[in-house]
Amino acid sequence: MTGVITPILTPFNNDLSFAPDLYVSHATWLLDQGIHYISPFGTTGEALSLTVNERMAALDSLVKGGIDPAVLMPGAGLCNLEDTVTLCRHAVDLGCAAVLTLPPFFYKNASDEGLYAYFVRLIDSINRADLKICMYHIPPLAGIGFSPALAGRLAEDFPDTVIAYKDSSGNFENTKSVIAAAPEIAVFPGSETFLRQGMENGGAGCISATCNINPAGIRHVFDVITGAKDGDLDQINNEMVTFRKNVEGYAPIPAMKGILADKRGDARWRNVRPPLLSTSEKNTGNLIRALGEMLKPLY
Repeated sequence: MTGVITPILTPFNNDLSFAPDLYVSHATWLLDQGIHYISPFGTTGEALSLTVNERMAALDSLVKGGIDPAVLMPGAGLCNLEDTVTLCRHAVDLGCAAVLTLPPFFYKNASDEGLYAYFVRLIDSINRADLKICMYHIPPLAGIGFSPALAGRLAEDFPDTVIAYKDSSGNFENTKSVIAAAPEIAVFPGSETFLRQGMENGGAGCISATCNINPAGIRHVFDVITGAKDGDLDQINNEMVTFRKNVEGYAPIPAMKGILADKRGDARWRNVRPPLLSTSEKNTGNLIRALGEMLKPLY
């Protein structure tokens, strides 16, 4: 698994029910823009504001809407093992490329040994050769994560199952440590800020929220790094990072939804579930002006 992966935003109707029409059309557009994989129900997708049944129904809507499950990597990690098994099994049954799995994050003092036991139980419970796991390391929100040692142990003991690692720590030294500890798996920084550095150090690409509104720009950088396209890497990388930093000046999820609402003419895109709050039209306008020509057409 390599490339640029979008943790897709989850659209809601005005009553905050899931909006499958917007979801399928956005996923289709992302793939048309060159995104390699789509990851539903990450942090950007407000995963923990969705029920297990909502997640499965939303994933079904993508497949029924024509999205190849082989390009999907849904989030599946919850604190209780049974719900995690249910989500993972559903994704495997659909033929998804992998599942993006958080550790059981409520237990902040869980040891590597305890987390290892959790994942052994998860893998044994599903007992499918086609289960593929991407470890989701996001300690700023989860409070715990996958240490390089734990990542290496899981990858070594389950080489056909534990295949990837998303590093949303914001610490590139951790990314390099995971690559060193588990060189056989695909390691993805959780921001395009580290796309170039990551790939120069053995990384596989990136999994980034701003792929939702800058997919072609991020894919272009990936292609120039790999030699698939020509271009001034310094220039396009700097533009991509500047784009990201502008978005980070706001609450990113409401901000990106506000841009989609404005550019696609559908106010439903502005909706988020509490405790998140929708951004104002003023903030949306300010961000659009700041991005300027870096913001390409979103339809």
